[in-house]
Amino acid sequence: MQRPADASGSDHLADLPPGHRVGRWEVTGPIGAGGWATVHAARPADRGEDGPREADADTDVDADVALKVLPTGGLAPRQARRVAESARREVELGRRAPHPRLIRLLDSFVLGEPDHPYLDGAIVLVMERAERSLRDLLGTPPPEPEGARLITEVCEGLAHLHRSGWVHGDLKPDNVLLMADGSVRLADFGLATELTGTDGTHGYAPPMGTPDYLPPERRRAPLGEHGVQVRPSADVWALGILIHEVFTGGASPFPGATPVSRGAAAQEYADGRAPLRIDHAVPPFWRELAADCLAPAHAARAAHTAESLLARITARQTPQTPPPARRRRWARAALAAAAACGAAVALWSYAARGEPSGTRAEAAGRIQVFNAEKTCRDHADRAPRCSLGLAIDPLKPYTPDNVVPTRVWHGEVLDVECLLPKGMPIVDESDAVSLEWYRVRLPRGSARTTAWLPAVRTKDRPVVPECPRPTAGS
Repeated sequence: MQRPADASGSDHLADLPPGHRVGRWEVTGPIGAGGWATVHAARPADRGEDGPREADADTDVDADVALKVLPTGGLAPRQARRVAESARREVELGRRAPHPRLIRLLDSFVLGEPDHPYLDGAIVLVMERAERSLRDLLGTPPPEPEGARLITEVCEGLAHLHRSGWVHGDLKPDNVLLMADGSVRLADFGLATELTGTDGTHGYAPPMGTPDYLPPERRRAPLGEHGVQVRPSADVWALGILIHEVFTGGASPFPGATPVSRGAAAQEYADGRAPLRIDHAVPPFWRELAADCLAPAHAARAAHTAESLLARITARQTPQTPPPARRRRWARAALAAAAACGAAVALWSYAARGEPSGTRAEAAGRIQVFNAEKTCRDHADRAPRCSLGLAIDPLKPYTPDNVVPTRVWHGEVLDVECLLPKGMPIVDESDAVSLEWYRVRLPRGSARTTAWLPAVRTKDRPVVPECPRPTAGS
């Protein structure tokens, strides 16, 4: 069951009773309420009581959904604009940055019910339905393997958000949803912020959030014309709180009976007047990870990005040859980590410049780079988030410390020397999997002469010789 952050909107849950039709959906019951919205379970109005038709049981058109209703009736103009902006952010993020670790937005529309002032003009977001939230699991700490899986999948979603240029802004157990198979989805992007600073490191959002998960700098952040400054390190702080809560059954690392007192304890720690006390129930590896997430100052915390944290997790969980049951998830996460490391990169197009070969070995063929992220296939888009990494060693985990400084983008053409048929397994964002790696040539002036491109990063299959088994770092 999806669980809201609070119950301040609970008085309006009855405004959409079971059987009420909303667009093409029929409400089946309440799920919960928050400060600005109510959430209801629903099914397609023409489906009937017997459940999905057999032919369509796995399709979105016949699936149970969650309806997030954001009313605007009766609000002051400024409040109505805030609600509309919150809905716009959710829709925009769902459209531009879909991912298996983010709850899917299926539809959005505005209600027209003039006979019902509360519902008339309300914005409705139709989302895939989850079973429950991570908050529902807190109380009894899980075994370490299960806690590790949950945190890993949260980190996968967070890394994708940051890689796509967004900050969640309200990461907490209530907004970590669990599907029927137990897999994680991040949800509730009403406070999500796009990174729009000149250097892509920050954005601006309303001065809102859940106090227990706000980093110390947010508590004193000045309110400017565009709101308060928001950076990815705020999500990293919240992740540290979440790690602690998962392994302690819901306890915060900062003592206190109320959010205010816990916030004061967090500020004492940030000011250097109190140590960080992480419960010994948190296993050693996760205790160290949580401590890095909870670095008191933004500058120290910024070194521990979601990508680097995910790389540490996957490196610990996965041996050189991953067990089959975990190989696909690990390999996809590793590919994502390598694809996004480094924000300032050199832009080059080898084929366009006609780089002379000099004394290097002649290429055996050419391949064109392919990015599985649809939003990164614009050939004019050379945003850092769309750059792809080339590995130093195809036999080692594809993590940021195993990537050369030179970056490539979708559509670039590279000279390829040979093919390694069996390296580290890599899975891209579309679930394509391969063990193959191409050794490609780097442009003149690079620190290295060659690097390795995973085969999932190209659609081409040139006829090239097989590479000899590389030695370490070659």
